[in-house]
Order: sequence, then C-alpha cells, then structure tokens
Amino acid sequence: MADEQKPGGSEAPPPGKGEAAEQPKKPAADAAAKPAPPKPAAPAAPKPPPVMAATPWESDLARELKERFGDLVRETSTYLGQNFVVVKPEAAIPVLEYLKLDGDFDYLVDVTAVDWPKRAERFDLVYIVYSFSRNERMRVKTFIADGFRPETAVGVHLTANWLEREVFDMFGIEFAGHPDMRRILLPEEWQGYPLRKDYSIIQQDQAWVQANLNIESGQ
Repeated sequence: MADEQKPGGSEAPPPGKGEAAEQPKKPAADAAAKPAPPKPAAPAAPKPPPVMAATPWESDLARELKERFGDLVRETSTYLGQNFVVVKPEAAIPVLEYLKLDGDFDYLVDVTAVDWPKRAERFDLVYIVYSFSRNERMRVKTFIADGFRPETAVGVHLTANWLEREVFDMFGIEFAGHPDMRRILLPEEWQGYPLRKDYSIIQQDQAWVQANLNIESGQ
C-alpha cells in the first residue's frame, strides 16, 4: 500500500539533503591579524626658558649712588624687576649707611653669599635691604677673594650680627670688627663650611660625629 502523503505537498527534505545548510560566517583571517594602531609619539621635551641678562638700572637713586661714590660703584643694574648695585669691597658699608640714612632703606633683610670656586674673587657677598616708605627692595653686591675679611655691617644694622654669623658658618667668610664672630648653626668645633661648592652635600665632620654622637658616621 502506498504511503499516504500529507495534504499540501511533499515532505521537506531531511537536513543534509538538497541545498546545503547555511553555515555561520567565520571572521576573515586577515581581520584577526590586523596590526595594533601605532602608539602616539612622546611629547617633545619642554624648551628651557631663555636666559635673561641684567639690564642697566636707570633711576634717581642709581644716579645718586654713582655721583656720591664714583668709581667705587662698579655697576647699577636690574634683573627681573630686582635692582642691585655692585660696589668695591671697601664701599659696601658706606653704601649701606648712605642707603639707610638718605635712601630710607632702613631694614637689612639678609646677608648671604654665592661661591664661585674657579673665580679669583671667589665669593659674591650680597646684602638685601628694604625701604618701608618706598615699598622697595634692592641688593648691594661685592666680590671678595677667599680669606678676605670684609668689614662688619653691625654698626649700620644691628641685625647684621646674626646674619653675618650665618655667612661665616656656611661659607667661612669672617667679618672684620664683628662683635661675636662664631658659628650660629653648627657646633663651634665643626670642620668645613657646608655651602662652599667644594663641600659635598652629604659630607659630615666624621671626627665630630664620632666624638659627640658615639656613632661611626652621620650618614
């Protein structure tokens, strides 16, 4: 007896017969091998700021100093709005006194130094003064050799007592006529002057450390 056929037509062919079953698409091989995008280039190193040079300081006070002290004034200049006068060592105290009495620079802010080991005049000695009435600050600079003993400014500004002691302690510059020329930060027996360029930043007076702290090294 013949097989009954379902109404509406013949049976659908079983899987695998007739047209091939549709297969899922595989990603293309070259897509998997696509190279990663290049890394962005490193930013360029910032350019150093341009070197600024001091320019002549033209003012009534600068002219007065030149007229009063003549060739004892080596330079009157300004740098980034900071006025300074460079004088010979013997003129430093007279200039400070003139600025105090005639220029109203009655506050000695600081005394410090800068070491230039290869220069004949090894140290810049720098006095910073301020005028309350002018609301103005200026510097008096002089250049001195190692071993030179500049005159103390204590007779003009009492605060120079402690400030000059710090310069002596850190740089070894002794001030002639100072009433109490001894160290102010380090022990009196300490050997060496820490802010000289030939004194390492990690250097210690090992003998003092061993004798006073009972340890082999301060490092």
